[in-house]
Amino acid sequence: MAAALENELEVDNEDYYSLLNVRREATQEELKSSYRRLCMLYHPDKHRDPELKRQAEQLFTYVHQAYEVLSDPQSRAIYDIFGKKGLEVEGWEVVERKRTPAEIREEYERLQRERDERRLQQRTNPKGTISVGIDATDLFDRYEEDFEDAPGGGFPHIDINRMHISQSIEAPLTTSDTAVLSGSLSTRNGNGGGNINLCVRRVTSARGWGELEFAAGDIRGPLFGMKVFRNVTARCFVTAQWGLQFSSHGVRPSATTMMARHLDQNTMGYLQWRWGSQSAMTTSIVRDTKTSHFTLALQLGVPHSYLMMSYQYKFQDEDQTKVKGSIKYDGFFGTVVEYGAERKISRHSVLAATVSIGVPQGVSLKIRLNRASQTYLFPIHLTDQILPSAVFYATVGPLAIYLAVQKLIIMPYVRAQKEQELEKQKEDSASEIARRKQEAEASVLLMQESVKRIIDAEESKMGL
Repeated sequence: MAAALENELEVDNEDYYSLLNVRREATQEELKSSYRRLCMLYHPDKHRDPELKRQAEQLFTYVHQAYEVLSDPQSRAIYDIFGKKGLEVEGWEVVERKRTPAEIREEYERLQRERDERRLQQRTNPKGTISVGIDATDLFDRYEEDFEDAPGGGFPHIDINRMHISQSIEAPLTTSDTAVLSGSLSTRNGNGGGNINLCVRRVTSARGWGELEFAAGDIRGPLFGMKVFRNVTARCFVTAQWGLQFSSHGVRPSATTMMARHLDQNTMGYLQWRWGSQSAMTTSIVRDTKTSHFTLALQLGVPHSYLMMSYQYKFQDEDQTKVKGSIKYDGFFGTVVEYGAERKISRHSVLAATVSIGVPQGVSLKIRLNRASQTYLFPIHLTDQILPSAVFYATVGPLAIYLAVQKLIIMPYVRAQKEQELEKQKEDSASEIARRKQEAEASVLLMQESVKRIIDAEESKMGL
């Protein structure tokens, strides 16, 4: 008996039809009959020998798994087309169960692509930023006498005066080591450059990690740096960073250290000291709750010392709308007031707009679009002075454009998508209803035939 069970175990457990000892065209009744017979044969309680019992338990599990797959029409169709690996693809649980083999193949390929994209995203964690600075001061800071003699008359000039592009990817080396490769290109008023950066991070324990950084570029020259992170207690952590910047003027050392502590469940306190070309001491308090985010920061340094306060309110809606405002007083740059809002416009996209008003900076509009891990920034400088017209258009303009796009483009598109899905559901429902109606009519005919036979039998016996 042991030899027989060993021979059974040699059967490839990937072939569910062989496990159940049925042909690939077997009906549900044939599958059920074979499953019941094999369950009685391989049930562990029917074997007293420990080795036979162990082998029976294994075969019993294989048979049960095979029957679960082949008894479900959709799982069986997937298995027939792609084998066992097709059942391992995530997402089948949300797929409609009325699918043809062609539709199942198409759905499998789509889910496979999505899984591969997720795995690549998790492995490389790509992040990127594209910033395009726009100078639109001619819209407000122009003088009519200057434009009368200029070619083109009163048409304002809008220029792109700076751009910045950066990208980074991660490459896991071991379970504790990760390499991060990043690069950036910048240009401002026709002059620019770029740099490339390689960082190797090692997780030393559950409480800390360290990293080494190497960078080179045509703007600042080679850079060598080191950074460490350490959880001192459950409520406090410390980071420290050192760097050596090499240039034609010599070597510039720098150092930064920061200590952070949980003041309560929603509040963090930070104390940072930075030494180098722009030495400073900064302290800040950040409180983040479900409905708000508050920051208060004070910096004392050379040449910049400032006091900053910001507040953000989070609406509890499905679009995750947020409104924010901040004020910053800098002894070198003057006072800057900012206000803005952000809103989720799709599953992976967030759109934000911020108006910045300051002396002597003037008025600027900053538009930000986050798409997954990519960020697109469009800072627009409107005027060097604080003009009511610039503030008005910077505030009302983005809101009007957003509402117009939402009403004329986004909402019709979403409505059309929903209508297409509804039509498809109606078609699927119609075919399902027709099939069930046909089955019901066939059942009625069978019952009528049975009733007719009963009536004829009773009439022949002169019965009821």
